[in-house]
Amino acid sequence: MLARLALLLPALALGYCGQDETATAYGAAGQVWQAQSIDGATFAAGAELRFPEPGQIAGQGPCNSFTARLDAPYPWFEIADLVATRAACPELEAEGVFFAALLAMEQIEVSGAVLILRNEAGHEMLFRAAD
Repeated sequence: MLARLALLLPALALGYCGQDETATAYGAAGQVWQAQSIDGATFAAGAELRFPEPGQIAGQGPCNSFTARLDAPYPWFEIADLVATRAACPELEAEGVFFAALLAMEQIEVSGAVLILRNEAGHEMLFRAAD
């Protein structure tokens, strides 16, 4: 019995390798998430998040689109290699607030049509799934 188990464990481990453990696999994929608030204050400038592929995040700030890697396993949230376009617009200040908040987030929670990003300092971003 132990010999069979010893043979089975490596096969199970190989099956686990490569599986997506990011928010993409836990309900974030397949939605456009629209920013509602940052730290409880309504975010009216307009921004959105998408999770187009495992381990990837993309979106649109008030002015510019962006893409990045999402490395941490759910419920952790860590963005790496963020790349954004560089267009100027009247909402550039709001965009700075959005990106600064986004990069400071450490945890993600997906619950139905609500996505919450937060960090240990008590900051929070609230998103809702677009209709």
